[in-house]
Amino acid sequence: MTERPHTPLRPLWLCRRCAAPWPCGSARLTLLREYAHNRVALIIYLGGLLYEATEQLHALNPQETPDAGQLFERFLGWRQSRG
Repeated sequence: MTERPHTPLRPLWLCRRCAAPWPCGSARLTLLREYAHNRVALIIYLGGLLYEATEQLHALNPQETPDAGQLFERFLGWRQSRG
């Protein structure tokens, strides 16, 4: 049996494999490998997902939408800190 990849379960934005907030640690490592030769494309991709996640999470529960800073750190901040 093939193991499930660490991809987002939308609109909850949890990892399909480990149930951690996506992108989980394994998904981040996979993204870094996949975009090793084009880091700008990685940032653009993650920015688009941040936008999508913000809309979907807000639609699920408008009263408890995650803080914008927390979502930024979750989707983009980890990448910025790696240099």
